[in-house]
Amino acid sequence: MYIILLVFLELTVANTKSALKRAQIAERNRLRNKAYKSAVKTLMKKYLSAADVYAANPTPELEQEALSRLSETYSKIDKAVKRGVLHPNNGARKKSRLARKLKPLTQKAQ
Repeated sequence: MYIILLVFLELTVANTKSALKRAQIAERNRLRNKAYKSAVKTLMKKYLSAADVYAANPTPELEQEALSRLSETYSKIDKAVKRGVLHPNNGARKKSRLARKLKPLTQKAQ
């Protein structure tokens, strides 16, 4: 931890103590935001693959799997928006695109 901190302090342009602290906080937040965005992208890919599998072979089990993946993805997107990682409109757009992928498949099944 201390080695990373020392390397980080050498890489910043900050001169004052408060500026150094703000640089540390910005780096910490950047890494946290990166993790959230990565998790959202991973869940979106898992959902899209589940939706494709369901589209190829519509069964109730595969539909349930796709819906559970959709729920997980929605939850992660909402948490990212709540924490300020994603803009609310960006989160809404992602959720809309995900829902649009599954809707025609479930409409045909009924």
